[in-house]
Amino acid sequence: MTRTRKTPTRTCVGCGRAGDKRSFVRIVRTPDGHIEVDPTAKANGRGAYVCAGIECYDEAAARRRFDSALRVRLQDDDLDRLRRDIEALLSKQAASRQGR
Repeated sequence: MTRTRKTPTRTCVGCGRAGDKRSFVRIVRTPDGHIEVDPTAKANGRGAYVCAGIECYDEAAARRRFDSALRVRLQDDDLDRLRRDIEALLSKQAASRQGR
């Protein structure tokens, strides 16, 4: 007899939409305190999820939702760096879907 596994769900800190874990981008605070984008969604540390679109990231950053989700106070330069990293990740994912 096989068991059906539950699909992991997460909630976007930007818009509040819940969905499949794989449809989100994870931002992680590593155990040593660094904040970074986690493309594998498996890195150790406290995570926050945003939809795979820059609009939700901008909404979460504007409302300072990463601060409470990651339990850290992010500076503006950290938010700018994360935005660039997410844009790069999303463009890479789009290119791989187009077969490039």
